[in-house]
Amino acid sequence: MNASLILISSVCIFLAIGVPVAFALGLATAATLILAESYPLMVLLKETFTGIDSFPLMAVPFFILAAELMSGGSLTEVLLRFAGQFVGHRRGGLGYTNVVSLTFFSGISGSALADAAGPGSMLIKMMDKAGYDRSYAAALTASTAIVGPIIPPSIIMIIYALQDDNVSVGSLFVAGLLPGLLIAVAMCAVNFHVSKKRNYKGDGGMPPWREVLLTTWKAIPAILLPVVILGGMRAGWFTPTEASVVAVFYALVCGKFVYRTLEWKALPDILSRSALLSASVLIIIGLSASFAWILTIENVPQTLAEWLVGMNLSPWMFLIIVNIFLLLFGIFIEPLPGVMVLAPILAPVAVKLGIDPIHFAMIVIYNLTLGMITPPVGGLLFVTCNVSRVPMSQLVRELMPFLWAHGVVLLMLTFLPALSTWLPHLWGFK
Repeated sequence: MNASLILISSVCIFLAIGVPVAFALGLATAATLILAESYPLMVLLKETFTGIDSFPLMAVPFFILAAELMSGGSLTEVLLRFAGQFVGHRRGGLGYTNVVSLTFFSGISGSALADAAGPGSMLIKMMDKAGYDRSYAAALTASTAIVGPIIPPSIIMIIYALQDDNVSVGSLFVAGLLPGLLIAVAMCAVNFHVSKKRNYKGDGGMPPWREVLLTTWKAIPAILLPVVILGGMRAGWFTPTEASVVAVFYALVCGKFVYRTLEWKALPDILSRSALLSASVLIIIGLSASFAWILTIENVPQTLAEWLVGMNLSPWMFLIIVNIFLLLFGIFIEPLPGVMVLAPILAPVAVKLGIDPIHFAMIVIYNLTLGMITPPVGGLLFVTCNVSRVPMSQLVRELMPFLWAHGVVLLMLTFLPALSTWLPHLWGFK
């Protein structure tokens, strides 16, 4: 039997019956190895281990640990106060506070799910108490949490750089800055429109400047973490992997000695949560690698690439088709396995068509990340429903204007390559 046919059909069956994505990929690989009888079953273990046997991947657990340490050090409250003092008094102020806070926090966590489950849950409660519709607060939080994987540090960017030799982790980290800020602006625009329509009022007046300066001074160490990471990499002081270790020590020093809210007795719980989250990410990466190995050995990427090139598409038409395909693909597959499977297939075609690899990488990452807020599989939707206790139907209804806003940003990102490439090229990345 044809191995690639067994692989693709079996993974579709496993996903259809509700098997988690990582295990669906692993079971599909095992089924293919058994039924096709072309390769030994040991391939599953070997390629799964090979998929995570990578030095750059060490950055993933360290960035996760750094985010947990900063959260354990009351960073969330510091950033909430910092963001709220500038926008909280305006119409829809808590909505703006939500967007600004999650944007700042995304520069630490690198994970949309962590943003939604951590500071996002606090912001939903605050907005609910202030008279905002709880379903609207949940939709705003889920939509804004998308910036988590876009603004550096980003786990998905590390994974993408491992799949495409034409880009580096550093170049993608820098490339995510402008798109991430653009997403935040788009979410603020939607909040402005909805708040005006529903008369969501601000929270009092702007605090005195003395208090503003004091709150800003307290927030500076937390805000500086992304600056330390990107600045150190730009200066050549450390690699992205070494930057993740620096981030851990920086977070530990901030929590314990600057904010003095991180207790030594809390470290076992923080390490435990970090280990569990790291394991869940790494098992997705490992099993995706074994799945991708069979696709590669069966020449599926090469055949698809040749077919796409043979269609003589213009670069813009190719990007339009890729956008549509990735949006549909992202509805059913989580971003990490999506990048593992699709980047090696699509990136070489983009290069042959003369598309900047950094530009293309940002389109792929943003598209697949959007799948986290599109039903029926969107992971962010389930996390947000869980922490907000809002029914999925209500959340999806409130989500529509935010999805349109994300669509506008995606079009801008697609047809204005400079949004992705200007900063990396300015910093010397090619």
